[in-house]
Amino acid sequence: MNPLTKSRLLIVDDEAAHVRALCDTLRDQGFEVAGCTGGSAALQILQNESFDLMLTDLMMPGMGGIELLQRALQVEPHLAVVIMTGAGSIDTAVEAMRAGALDYILKPFKLTLVLPVLARSLHVRQLRLRNEELASQLREHATALEASNAELDAFTRSASHDLRTPLNAVIGYSGLLIHQYAAQLPADAQGWLARIEQEGKRMNQLIDDLLRLSRLGRQQLSLAPVDLGLLVRGVIADLKLAQPQRQVALQILELPRVMGDAGLLQQVFTNLLSNAYKFTRHTAQAAITIGTEMQGAERVLFVRDNGAGFDMAQAGRLFGAFERLHHDDEFEGTGIGLSIVQRIVQRHGGRIWARGEPGHGATFYLTLKGLDEAGLRQSPDG
Repeated sequence: MNPLTKSRLLIVDDEAAHVRALCDTLRDQGFEVAGCTGGSAALQILQNESFDLMLTDLMMPGMGGIELLQRALQVEPHLAVVIMTGAGSIDTAVEAMRAGALDYILKPFKLTLVLPVLARSLHVRQLRLRNEELASQLREHATALEASNAELDAFTRSASHDLRTPLNAVIGYSGLLIHQYAAQLPADAQGWLARIEQEGKRMNQLIDDLLRLSRLGRQQLSLAPVDLGLLVRGVIADLKLAQPQRQVALQILELPRVMGDAGLLQQVFTNLLSNAYKFTRHTAQAAITIGTEMQGAERVLFVRDNGAGFDMAQAGRLFGAFERLHHDDEFEGTGIGLSIVQRIVQRHGGRIWARGEPGHGATFYLTLKGLDEAGLRQSPDG
């Protein structure tokens, strides 16, 4: 038996014989059925009992079907309502559906026509109840997530403060020893103190990066048109200012305007270009290219360098927090920068991946939402 036929039905019609006939017929089909001959009586029953569906006549003396429908839904908002009407009242039946009825049945009708309408209406009711349940669960999860994020923020701030206090003391006192007593210390001791100060500063940077990474998933995006050409040239200008001794052949190809968070996108290209600068440090003729290209039907951005590169067998580790493919004595870093880049790109509806070869450079590719439709503009070389 169809599980929908286990539902409870209320039948309302001003003709008592019609109510009895419908009740007997539908009860034989497995429904639990009650009936009455007027709107007021129906509302009284609904106040005291729970029903899944009401099958009501449209034209009744006193309270008509549309008024009954409206008042019944105030009593039981999830009630499925089907209107019974004569052929001459179809327009009014449509009006009833606009008021909240799920369907209508024309009189006189056959059981083979009634059952599919009832089943369909009860199915719609089940879907609505399920949707409301899911929406309620979603609201509960959102509330719990908000509370969890607030706790995480509080913990992060507290942990940051608790870590920085002793760390700053280590950095400060080791610095004092180096600057005020270095001459009285053996060379080995001076080297150890310098290493302590260096590692303390590195840990400070790790704390900063962790805080930035933890906030990215919750930070509200401030979306606006962003000229990536201007943004990239600004990042490169800062890198040149910070490392004026470097001679790097830079090529900036056509770059688009996109919708995005300018501050976060600047962080993406700052990280990618800083890495390109860093990993070409030991390359005789360092070269970096920034642009876009088509890969199949998709336009992608890329940052390419001819530096140290990496083994593609290790590519899966690139974007993991604290993952580093090069030793500290080769290239400095905390191993969080690319994790931050990946999270920002994902927040912009895109993805990022890389290709490289040891000793032959690396190329980082990324997509952004709407990049395929973005217009390109020529940017002068840096």
